[in-house]
Amino acid sequence: MSTTAVLRSEWIKMRSVRSVVGSLTAVLLVTLAITLLAFSTIGQSEAKSADAEPVFDAFYALNFGQIAAISFGATALSSEYLNGALRISLAAVPRRNLFYAAKIAVVGASALAVGLVTSFSAFLVGQLFMGKYAIDLREPGALRAAFGGGIYLALMALFAAGLTVVLRSAVAVLSLLIPFVLIVAFVVGSVAGGAAQYLPDRAGQLVLHQNPGGSLGPWGGLGVTAAWAAASLLAGWWMLRRRDA
Repeated sequence: MSTTAVLRSEWIKMRSVRSVVGSLTAVLLVTLAITLLAFSTIGQSEAKSADAEPVFDAFYALNFGQIAAISFGATALSSEYLNGALRISLAAVPRRNLFYAAKIAVVGASALAVGLVTSFSAFLVGQLFMGKYAIDLREPGALRAAFGGGIYLALMALFAAGLTVVLRSAVAVLSLLIPFVLIVAFVVGSVAGGAAQYLPDRAGQLVLHQNPGGSLGPWGGLGVTAAWAAASLLAGWWMLRRRDA
């Protein structure tokens, strides 16, 4: 099969699995739902506080959207390990490198497209409720954060996708990553100090800050998250080549 044909087949497969489509859609829906709930109730009161950070606070709901992004990356790859689907896929595309690259490309492109829509939508919708505290994309750092937020969601999806190939289970990946980004990262952050900025979620979210602290900077932090995702995908590629379907 040609590269174009493999890409097309992976796109069709992804659209055909309800759990995959549902988790991808949830990235946008969950983020917007949390944005509407938070900004319509406490948005302006939070903006009055002395430690408020308007740009970073505008992307508050991405903390929940990243859970859906992780779920998307995990379910998109775990579907190959259900009912012997991977054997059928490799029978159709024996070149494992091509199969893996095409699958990751489709997952990554889909996550990036939805991530960018989600990030910009969250920012714009949230500001509708901020009254005199509202900012726009001309605010210093806001446009960078909107683009960076979309890229961050895509990288977290790819990070989960690579781990799923290694562990062969979406449940295992979700059980590992969701508690990590919601609980463990904050606990480690309070203990490890500056070293915590190199964790995948903490590093990637630096791009959302108007004036991020630390030595990495906004794009450097996103680069650290990209390195985590690349390492995960490389491990997945190695395991796919080494193990039987």
